[in-house]
Amino acid sequence: IVHNIGKEKYIKRLNNKVDLSKIIPVILSGGSGTRLWPLSRKQYPKQYLSLVGDNTIFQETILRLNGLKNLADPVIICNVDHRFLVAEQCQQIDITNPTILLEPIGRNTAPAIAAAALQSLKLLDDAVLLVLSTDHLIQDIDSFHSAINIANKQAQNGKLVTLGILPTDANTSFGYIKLSNDENDGAFRVKEFVEKPDLPTAQTYLEQGNYLWNSGMFMFKASTLIDELTTYSSDIVKAVSVSIDKATQDLGFLRL
Repeated sequence: IVHNIGKEKYIKRLNNKVDLSKIIPVILSGGSGTRLWPLSRKQYPKQYLSLVGDNTIFQETILRLNGLKNLADPVIICNVDHRFLVAEQCQQIDITNPTILLEPIGRNTAPAIAAAALQSLKLLDDAVLLVLSTDHLIQDIDSFHSAINIANKQAQNGKLVTLGILPTDANTSFGYIKLSNDENDGAFRVKEFVEKPDLPTAQTYLEQGNYLWNSGMFMFKASTLIDELTTYSSDIVKAVSVSIDKATQDLGFLRL
């Protein structure tokens, strides 16, 4: 172990008692939920509503992880206007030590995940991130956990993993993932990401059988993501690094 990772880093990990098998749930909760207006409003978007069952969609996103091993406290990215909603709803489900990053303005998915990755590197050295959005209804929890466990093995080996959904119809509301035949312990190499298609194109995808709906859920090591972003979108890494470095503590929140 000392030979592989270096004596200095090994001693640092012993001192910090870092468990590198930890999975940090990253909850993307910055959406405005405008498609469910007027039930969902700017100050109370859909993820904070109880639409199915007693818990809100945001709470269910966290609760459906119960039963997974080696989960760390979640990192939650949300709009600054929703910070007290998030804190209150975490308390209601006994999430007592989340890291809540406050966005002054929405910058979409990549910068939000980059912020979570850079912050998580401060918390747990180089844990695997499980990136989840708060607009899913998942009923088969066992299959969901199985997919996460498969993805975790790939992520531990330095892969960027995306979770797909088996299509049930020619839906034009999803982006699609084209799979290769290259399978590795239940995971497939991605050949192509396709934006939301028109109906005839979606129908061909359904018939071909090697396309999945893009769920927007991912797993990867924090360092793997930052390395890839540095190569392909270095401007995002530079901007988000400054935002993280200049972040301020505010009543238990981290204000970017």
